[in-house]
Amino acid sequence: MAEDRKAEGQTGASTDGFPGFDPKSVDPYIVKDPEAFTINLARTVEQLGKAASAWLAPRESGEKIDMAADPMVDMVKTLSKVSEYWISDPRRTLEAQTYLMGSFFSMWTRTLQRMGGETVSDPDDVPRNDKRFSDADWVANPFFDFLRQAYFITSNWADKMVRDAEGLDDHTKHKAAFYVRQISSALSPANFVTTNPQLYRETVASSGANLVKGMQMLAEDIVAGKGDLKLRQTDVSKFAVGENIAITPGKVIAQSDVCQVLQYDAATETVLKRPLLICPPWINKFYVLDLNPQKSFIKWAVDQGHTVFVISWVNPDERHAGKDWESYAREGIGFALDTIRQATGEEEVNAIGYCVGGTLLAATLALHAQEGDTRIRSATLFTTQVDFTHAGDLKVFADEAQIAQMEEKMKETGYLDGSKMAMAFNMLRASDLIWPYFVNNYLKGQEPSAFDLLYWNSDSTRMPAANHSFYLRNCYLQNNLTKGTMVLAGKTISLGDVKIPIYNLATKEDHIAPAKSVFVGSQFFGGDVTYVMSGSGHIAGVVNPPDKGKYQFWTGGPATGDFDDWVKTASETPGSWWPHWQSWIEALDGDRVPARKTGGKLNSLEEAPGSYVRARA
Repeated sequence: MAEDRKAEGQTGASTDGFPGFDPKSVDPYIVKDPEAFTINLARTVEQLGKAASAWLAPRESGEKIDMAADPMVDMVKTLSKVSEYWISDPRRTLEAQTYLMGSFFSMWTRTLQRMGGETVSDPDDVPRNDKRFSDADWVANPFFDFLRQAYFITSNWADKMVRDAEGLDDHTKHKAAFYVRQISSALSPANFVTTNPQLYRETVASSGANLVKGMQMLAEDIVAGKGDLKLRQTDVSKFAVGENIAITPGKVIAQSDVCQVLQYDAATETVLKRPLLICPPWINKFYVLDLNPQKSFIKWAVDQGHTVFVISWVNPDERHAGKDWESYAREGIGFALDTIRQATGEEEVNAIGYCVGGTLLAATLALHAQEGDTRIRSATLFTTQVDFTHAGDLKVFADEAQIAQMEEKMKETGYLDGSKMAMAFNMLRASDLIWPYFVNNYLKGQEPSAFDLLYWNSDSTRMPAANHSFYLRNCYLQNNLTKGTMVLAGKTISLGDVKIPIYNLATKEDHIAPAKSVFVGSQFFGGDVTYVMSGSGHIAGVVNPPDKGKYQFWTGGPATGDFDDWVKTASETPGSWWPHWQSWIEALDGDRVPARKTGGKLNSLEEAPGSYVRARA
C-alpha cells in the first residue's frame, strides 16, 4: 500500500498519471543484496520440493487417486462449445478479434495521452475499487498500469464471449461463465510476484525470505490436507471448540447414529412454553450459531427465554454410507422431537432450519403433514432453498455427468470428503476466499490472523453418500421438492401440505441461497409465509447480533409476484432482524412457564457442545 511505503521511507508514486511518475520510485524494485536473494531462491526451491513430495507421496502409495482431471475435462468441454460458436463463422471470428484489438488500441491511446500530460480516466468497464489493485503503483507505474488494464480488458472480453454466444443451453452458458470467472481470478496479475507491485517490493526488501516462508507454509498445508492443499484462512491454533468457541452452557441429552441433541441451560426465570429446535446444515457444523458469547444466536435466544435444543450432526465415515434423507429426517429431526418431549413434556415446538438443514426441515414438515404429526407448530428458515430454479453458481456442479462421477467416487469411501465441498464453496467467491490467502500465505509468507468465522469455515464435515446423492439429484438437478415429486419415506410429499406459519429469512448478498431463490420458494408453502431479507450474505446476514447495529433488513408483505417488485416496495429497518423474529415468535404463542432443568428426567451424556462436533474431517 502507498501508506506502507511512506512508513518505510520510500518515495510514493503519484496517482495522477505518468507525468507525476517519479523515476526514483523504481528504487524499491531493485535487488540490493544479490547474494542473499540467490540463497533464498535456492531455499524457496527446496521448500517447493518438499511441497511437491507431500503432494506426490499419497498418490504414489495409492492412498489417494487424483480426480483433478475430471473437472478440468468438463471445463474444457464447456469452453470448447463457446469457442465453437465464435470460430465456426469467419464473420463472428473477425467480430471477436476486432472487439479485443479495439479495446487494446483504446488502452494504447489513453497511455499516450497520459504520457503527453493529459488527465485520462479508466473506461467504465475497468473497476475503480477492486481491492486487489489498491496499491498506488497499479496506476502510477506505467508497467503495472499496463498489466492492470490489460487484465481487465481481456477478462471482460472473455465474459462477453460467453454472454454473446448463441445456441447454448442455459446450464452450459452458466458453467462457461463460471469457469471464465475462475480462470480470470486465477490469472490476475495480483497473484504473481513479478506482476504485483507490492509483492515485488516486499520480495526485494526481504531478499526473497518471504518466498522461503511461503513455500514452507505451502508444504505444511499440503501435508495437513493429506496430499491436497488445505488452504489456511485463519490461525487455527488460537481456537478450540468448547474452550473459546461454542461455549454456551448446556448438555448433550440424547444421541443417535446421525446426531446428538443438545439442550442449553436456561438464563431466565421463565421461558416460552414452546421449546425451540434448531436444525443446522450437516455440510458445516452448528456452532456458526454459537461462535462466541457476543455473536451467538443460540445464547441470544436463550437470553430471550427460549428453551433451546440443537441437532449436532455426526461427522460421518464409511459406516454412514447408507444414511439418506429419510435417515436424517427420522433419526435427526424426529429423534430430536422425541427427545424434547421426554425432556420437557411439551408436544408443540418452534423449529429453525439453516441452509440445507432448512431444506431438510421443509421436506420433513411435508412428510409430517401426510402422517398427521403436528408437533412442529412454526418453522423459521435461515437462507434456505426449497426451489432451486434460481439456485446460483452451485448449480454449475450439479448436472448428470458430474453427479454420476461424484457418486462413483463416493462408492469408494461411503462419503464425500469435506474438503471437496469446502473448495466448491470457496470457488463461489474465489477472489475473496482463495486468491487473497494464496497471495498472503505463500507469496508474502504471512500467517493469517485469528478469525473465529474462518476457523468454523475451515472445520469441514463429510457427507454420507446416500444423503448427498439424494440432495443433489432431488434438489439441484430435478427440483423435486417444489414440483411435488420428491419421495421421502415412500411417500410423495408436497410443500402445499405445510400449513404452519413460516418465517423465511433470505440475505441480500447470498451467493449460496440467493435472495430471489428463497423468495420464489416461499410461494410453494400452503400456509402463511413471512418473507424477510437481511443485509449482507449467507453467514453475516444471519449471525448479526442486535447490539452491533450492523446491516439492515427488509419486510414487505407476502412473497408473491416478482422479486424485484417486492424489493422496490419493501420497508427497510436498520440493524438486526433478530428482534423482529422474536416478536413474530411471541405473537404466535407468548405463553411462559418456569425455567426448565436441562434434560428434565433424561440423564446428560456430556457437556455441550458434545463430541460429534469435535470430530475433524
